Amino acid sequence: MPAAEILLLAFALSLDAFAVAVASGATMTRLNVPHALKMGAFFGGFQALMPVLGWLAGRGMKVYIEAFDHWLAFGLLTAVGGKMIYESSRIKEEEECGCEKACPFHTWTLTVLAVATSIDALAVGLTFSFLQVSLAAPVLVIGAVTFAMSVTGVRLGSAGGHFFEHRMEAAGGVILVLIGLKILLSHLGFIGF
Repeated sequence: MPAAEILLLAFALSLDAFAVAVASGATMTRLNVPHALKMGAFFGGFQALMPVLGWLAGRGMKVYIEAFDHWLAFGLLTAVGGKMIYESSRIKEEEECGCEKACPFHTWTLTVLAVATSIDALAVGLTFSFLQVSLAAPVLVIGAVTFAMSVTGVRLGSAGGHFFEHRMEAAGGVILVLIGLKILLSHLGFIGF
């Protein structure tokens, strides 16, 4: 997988975590750097772990789906991208961080948010196994980009509120759909890269 494509994929996958980070940062009255780093570590860590789990699951199923793996990759990426586009259009409200139960920076809440925002990475890992993509570089890049985007999102959220979150999630969805389309067209011989 070319480096530019890995970086684009990592960016697309990180955008839902970025949107949640912006919304979480908006609950702060002032930036709390340890909270931002904690969110980045949780989101980056789970975004790196999920493709590995998807890849492992896909390796066990490869024999059964080899004939239509490109269609499955296209379907998974299109479904995840479509969901991201749909979710970006919904209004999301966050409670103030002062509330003990809903604080997005509590460990349990962060774990749930990190899993929820990394399900798309699980599907991408499944796709990697079908396409026989080496896993090390994409996983490291996905984790690092998500960490950076999450920390940046908390910072932007604490400074400017919710302006970017929905637009970025929609952009991520469009990127995933386009990557899925590229995989399908490339496998069918319509494009040669």
